Amino acid sequence: MNGNRFRRFCLIDAPKAAVVAFLALSLVACRSTELTSAGLLPYASTSATDIALGEPEIRGVSTLVLDYQSGRTLYADAEDGLRYPASLTKMMTLYLLFETVASGKLSLGSELVVSENAAAQVPSKLGLKPGSTIRVADAAQALAVKSANDVATTIAENLGGSEPAFAAAMTAKARSLGMRHTRFVNASGLPDPRQVSTARDLATLARALLARFPAYAPMFSKTGFDYGGRHYTATNKLLGKVPGVDGLKTGYIRDSGFHLIATATRGGHRILVVVMGGRSGRERDAYVTELIDRYLGAAPIVAFSGAPSYAPGITVE
Repeated sequence: MNGNRFRRFCLIDAPKAAVVAFLALSLVACRSTELTSAGLLPYASTSATDIALGEPEIRGVSTLVLDYQSGRTLYADAEDGLRYPASLTKMMTLYLLFETVASGKLSLGSELVVSENAAAQVPSKLGLKPGSTIRVADAAQALAVKSANDVATTIAENLGGSEPAFAAAMTAKARSLGMRHTRFVNASGLPDPRQVSTARDLATLARALLARFPAYAPMFSKTGFDYGGRHYTATNKLLGKVPGVDGLKTGYIRDSGFHLIATATRGGHRILVVVMGGRSGRERDAYVTELIDRYLGAAPIVAFSGAPSYAPGITVE
């Protein structure tokens, strides 16, 4: 099999007959050479992760509400303050994954190889085993719903060749999207003092992710998914509880506090709400719910009973 034909077989869904004929001879080579060694993304210098951005605030609180269609700011509080993005990072991991699929280098049915390093990542995780594989479609759903760290690293290593190289591509993409105060050093958002962003930058990313890849939006609205014989419940507890909420991503590490970027639509009007630095998941969810009601109008049912109220400009801590 010549080089061009071999690469085409590895990266594009082959006919079933070809899969049966060549699987035994080519699967291992497809995994190691095309994915984990070389990577699929254009080269990005790791110096992109060395940019100076200052020190983020520990559990810093930020709030931003945008009109989704126009990007107009409806409410903002410390929206440009440096914060630890935690698992909101995974929006960029998914952005690059969807971009790779759109380029034809992978399909949703392509298999990503799990390394020992990826399998060893701390929870939240699926518990993937070294040497196993996971389909691109399942990997994307696992990030959107479960925020699985082992899956994030698997995506990074397969697409970038290594997680540092993938993080450099993440930071380069952030710059191209106008995210001027963001630096990525890993694909998951696990603790690293160099990994920083802002509420405004992450809102920019969220809008770009949904606008460029609308076909994948339903992944962020699922309240759960099944994989490997187990059921996983979404980390976004507003889904299915607060009318109009259809996404998007949660995040938490100790130094970040509790984050949520939520999208919601009522009466044909869609907004994007960013709350970073909540003291608890419940308090964060209550505040996001209040902001949705404030800017979209009250929902016909009450999602939270006895939830605290926050006036404009008052932080959740």
